[in-house]
Amino acid sequence: MTAAARFDLPEPDAFTRPYWEAADRGQLLLRRCRACGRAHHYPREFCPHCWSDEVVWERASGEATLYTWSVVHRNDLPPFGARVPYTAAVVDLVEGPRMMTEIVDCPERGLAIGMPLRVAFRREPGQETVPVFRPREPVPDLRP
Repeated sequence: MTAAARFDLPEPDAFTRPYWEAADRGQLLLRRCRACGRAHHYPREFCPHCWSDEVVWERASGEATLYTWSVVHRNDLPPFGARVPYTAAVVDLVEGPRMMTEIVDCPERGLAIGMPLRVAFRREPGQETVPVFRPREPVPDLRP
């Protein structure tokens, strides 16, 4: 009997392999369009702004600000159920693109729109290394 397909893990292909290999080295990559100059994320073979196929990989600074978030308290899909509660978020990368991600090492009470963030990477055996974000500065203990 073959194993069931897993939809919770990224599957690198020839195009996205540089992205996942860079993440494994602790680097976040973006794509930048040579025609219009704009960066985008998630990686695509064409520019979503001007539709040019003149896009190249570029190393991102790893700096971002928090745009919005939601704390997830229930998720029945593996492996997320074992991680609840977790903070799903959208961040604005300093290079311009918005990116869906997760905020780590920050209690819910410490989150604030516009807070500065820095990329970190989740490494788990048998899985691709995934970029996540944490506060750039330590968050004070805000417990009552």
